[in-house]
Amino acid sequence: MIRTLHVLVLVFMAVAGLVSLSASAQTPEDALATLKNEAKTSTPAFQGFSAGAGERFFKQTHGNELSCASCHTENPFMAGKHAKTGKIIKALAPAANAERFSDSAKVDKWFKRNCNDVLGRVCTPQEKGDVIAYLLAVKG
Repeated sequence: MIRTLHVLVLVFMAVAGLVSLSASAQTPEDALATLKNEAKTSTPAFQGFSAGAGERFFKQTHGNELSCASCHTENPFMAGKHAKTGKIIKALAPAANAERFSDSAKVDKWFKRNCNDVLGRVCTPQEKGDVIAYLLAVKG
């Protein structure tokens, strides 16, 4: 009886783990859809995302002379290197790295961290969406 209960608990935990993993799985398009809803809520005049604006934002230096490209390179189809630590960073463009923007928790975490490093503030939904639109357009 105790052994059966133990097995049932383990099965339940495994199933719960799988459910939570699939709940966080997404595509870059899912990430854009979420950001679109956030942008509409925060900015009633929201008109959509722009890959061109995203590219400019990605490559432009901001207040502290850093840009997204400082670590991710001018070509996000290629691997980059962290500007301070030298750690290799896998390609950011989803066409080069299918893992990009596939986990909503990681997307939130890295936008929060990187926007704070580059801008000294949180990125807006518009900025995030523009950058993802640009990265989706990068094919090599």
